Amino acid sequence: MNVYSLSADEALASLHSGRAGLTAAEAARRLAEFGPNAVERVRGKPLSIRLIGSFTHFFALLLWFAAAIAFAAELSQPGLGMAALGYAIVAVIAVNGLFAFVQEYRSERTLAALAKLLPVAVKVVRGGVVTVVQSEEVVPGDVVLVGQGDSVAADCRLVEAFALRVNNATVTGEATPVARTPAPTDAPDSVHSANVLLAGTSVLSGEGTAVVFATGRNTEFGKIARLTQVTAEVRSPFFEEIALVSRVIAVLATGLGIAFFFVGLWQGLSLWHALMIGIGIIVANVPEGLLPTITLALAMGAQRMARRKVLIRHLPAVETLGSATVICTDKTGTLTENLMAVRTLFLARTGAFAEPAAIAPRSAPADRRLCEVARWCQTLKRTGAGRGGWLGDPMEAALVEMAEAAGAPLPERPLRGEIPFDADRKRMSTIHDSADGPILYTKGALETVLPACTRAETAAGPAVLTDDMRRQAGEAGDRLAAEGLRVLALAYRLLPAAAPVPADEAELVFLGLVGFEDPPRAGVAEAIRTTRDAGLKVIITTGDHPHTTVAVARRIGLVGPDEEPPVVTGDRLRHLTEAQLRMVLDRPNVIFARLAADQKLGIVRALRAKGHVVAATGDGVNDAPALKEADIGIAMGRSGSTVAREAADMVLVEDNFANIVDVIEEGRTVFDNVRKFITYILTSNVAELVPYLAFALFGIPLPLTIIQILAVDLGTDMLPALALGAEPPDAAAMRRPPRRRGQRLLDLSLLLRSYLFLGLMEGLAAMAAYFFVLYRGGWSLGEPLAASAPLYLRATTACLAAIVVVQVVNVFLCRSERESALGRGLFGNRLILLGIAVEAGTVLLIVYTDLGNAIFGTAPIEADIWAFTLPFAAAMLLAEEARKWVVRRRRTAG
Repeated sequence: MNVYSLSADEALASLHSGRAGLTAAEAARRLAEFGPNAVERVRGKPLSIRLIGSFTHFFALLLWFAAAIAFAAELSQPGLGMAALGYAIVAVIAVNGLFAFVQEYRSERTLAALAKLLPVAVKVVRGGVVTVVQSEEVVPGDVVLVGQGDSVAADCRLVEAFALRVNNATVTGEATPVARTPAPTDAPDSVHSANVLLAGTSVLSGEGTAVVFATGRNTEFGKIARLTQVTAEVRSPFFEEIALVSRVIAVLATGLGIAFFFVGLWQGLSLWHALMIGIGIIVANVPEGLLPTITLALAMGAQRMARRKVLIRHLPAVETLGSATVICTDKTGTLTENLMAVRTLFLARTGAFAEPAAIAPRSAPADRRLCEVARWCQTLKRTGAGRGGWLGDPMEAALVEMAEAAGAPLPERPLRGEIPFDADRKRMSTIHDSADGPILYTKGALETVLPACTRAETAAGPAVLTDDMRRQAGEAGDRLAAEGLRVLALAYRLLPAAAPVPADEAELVFLGLVGFEDPPRAGVAEAIRTTRDAGLKVIITTGDHPHTTVAVARRIGLVGPDEEPPVVTGDRLRHLTEAQLRMVLDRPNVIFARLAADQKLGIVRALRAKGHVVAATGDGVNDAPALKEADIGIAMGRSGSTVAREAADMVLVEDNFANIVDVIEEGRTVFDNVRKFITYILTSNVAELVPYLAFALFGIPLPLTIIQILAVDLGTDMLPALALGAEPPDAAAMRRPPRRRGQRLLDLSLLLRSYLFLGLMEGLAAMAAYFFVLYRGGWSLGEPLAASAPLYLRATTACLAAIVVVQVVNVFLCRSERESALGRGLFGNRLILLGIAVEAGTVLLIVYTDLGNAIFGTAPIEADIWAFTLPFAAAMLLAEEARKWVVRRRRTAG
């Protein structure tokens, strides 16, 4: 039989233990057999493996290959500058890898600072003596003592309990406290058993003695953590897009490089000169600055999110949420605050509902009595920490808060005795001294308090509680429960001066009902509205009660006030086939309640199988597997469990669900901005490729050296490209649907615009500037030029300068695919102006300093050469503006 279906003594015997606990020797033996009581933490890749991975992805391997060829060429024929090229390519790989690795490392360190696991110290009975041991040393059969404020270290079966109530939210998702009793139960499992304390939960009030029956990975807490570990990592859609872009460009670059290597040999070039052409074409086509720019753009997005109290653990997560189509969100602690607040009252004196702010304890004696019960009938402890400085049941804290906010005259009421809460009686009472003599204050479930009442407090004082009053109170309780509120009845009774503490409550005076809610977090309703306007579907997946969940859904605007949304409970979900579940997920405003951790995981998998990009949010251990399986997992920082935070891709540090809207907008902006700077970078790649094609096909002196290509890719282009990555969000970003999962980052329109339109114009400008200098210097076609000839150095410098000048215009053209560059203003993104200033300063240093000339093989050029490039830049501006005008006209006509 299960331990929770046995009597307390039978449960102890089944674990070969007793009320005196285990001996020290037996505890040591069991520790060796069962292992430490520790949940294995979610393990990621070791830092060393992650560091190596940053330098061995596909793009990096291609660059390593190019660097190796360059070093081999230098060994075979020194003096061609191939060593410098090799070192430059290695530097590119280092920049790419370190940016990504450092950002992830910083996020992991920040997350580690948030982490807290199970309690460090536990009170156990060993050999009849109470002692304190580390939680890792707790073993099956140990007898543990728990009290108010304690966290439970292992799964335990209660042996004794006194007014014990616990918060199971982190494991089951239940928002309200639950009573625990040592009586045997016929529950289907330990999670739903009233005599079991689950590891990772907390004791709100009372105290108890329990025997441990499961530790470590065998606890419910441990099983969920293990489920998280065996869930495979989900590859980010954005990462897949970047990988595809890398492969496409790499294949294109390698194919062209190999082809023109053989073209060079065919034209009679030496092996190493032909190899230099091949490497040059590969380097020209591979946008070395792309990965560091993408990494920097994502890192900047992560830093902007950090300022909004959102920790991005994995950089691609910034963009992934922007492409999300569905958000599966937990309720307790995510949409709500995971605390209790008084929402409404039903007053016996008026027979009507009232807001908490409407009670008048100073002028209405009945309201004063109600506030007295709220203030003094509780078992809270003043600690200075927690809500209002109180430790204990959150509903009791809410009652105290309501009474104190009402401004009631609440003189001290010394406690004389207590009738503790009992799971069968479902009520508790405290007896206090007052000016009127001893007084008993009672609160509890309506169905147990109302039968104990014989009178009701009216405006004229206590009066007989009629059947009509009872019916009215019952209907009020049903209405509050239907709204998803937790309901307590309040009552009191004046006792004779010399009477002993009563054994039970009787002849009470009914005061009214209090409706509690776990209030929605501030900003959640607006966030839900914004996400739905942005085309996302929001699905609540919670372990809490269906009525409570629907009530919260109405409060936050997820369902209409008169709408009856489809609700699927965990029991019903177990009987659905995969096909049935997928059809249920198509229904609008579907809500899932009373779910276990594996069921939340199954819903996420079903949504992903339907082609959705899924974001999952949660704070409990039961949410962690779904967070890990989702395309992007979002955990709460303050209230979130360690397991949930470690399974997530991002953490809302201050538990603000509304921050998700910010990240969605940021993610959509990141995708748009990455397209902008890819266009910008590929445009200059074409301009760098054209000189090599001319060199290979027409036998002219090489118009642009490899080191000059790197000067553009890793020098002048970097900051303007990064500035495009920092473009502010489009005003319509949150009013359009998510991008399709199949929508390519590098699509045909981008390739045509970059390669065959902007790129060709920029390549034409570069070659025109090159030939302008050569022909003005007296060169004629077919005439060889030495690599150190002043005319050749000035001509290649002019080619480089033309690319830079036209790129200055191009950065403004790339700010939008459709909108005019003239309409976006110069100061909308000040980083672009800074980028242009740095770009100009860099190219001037390259052209007009001895160091720049020596490193990049350049020479100073006259001012009229710069002027020669300006008409090409203007022509490119006019051509692109004309293209955008045509696109806008077509969209308007369509």
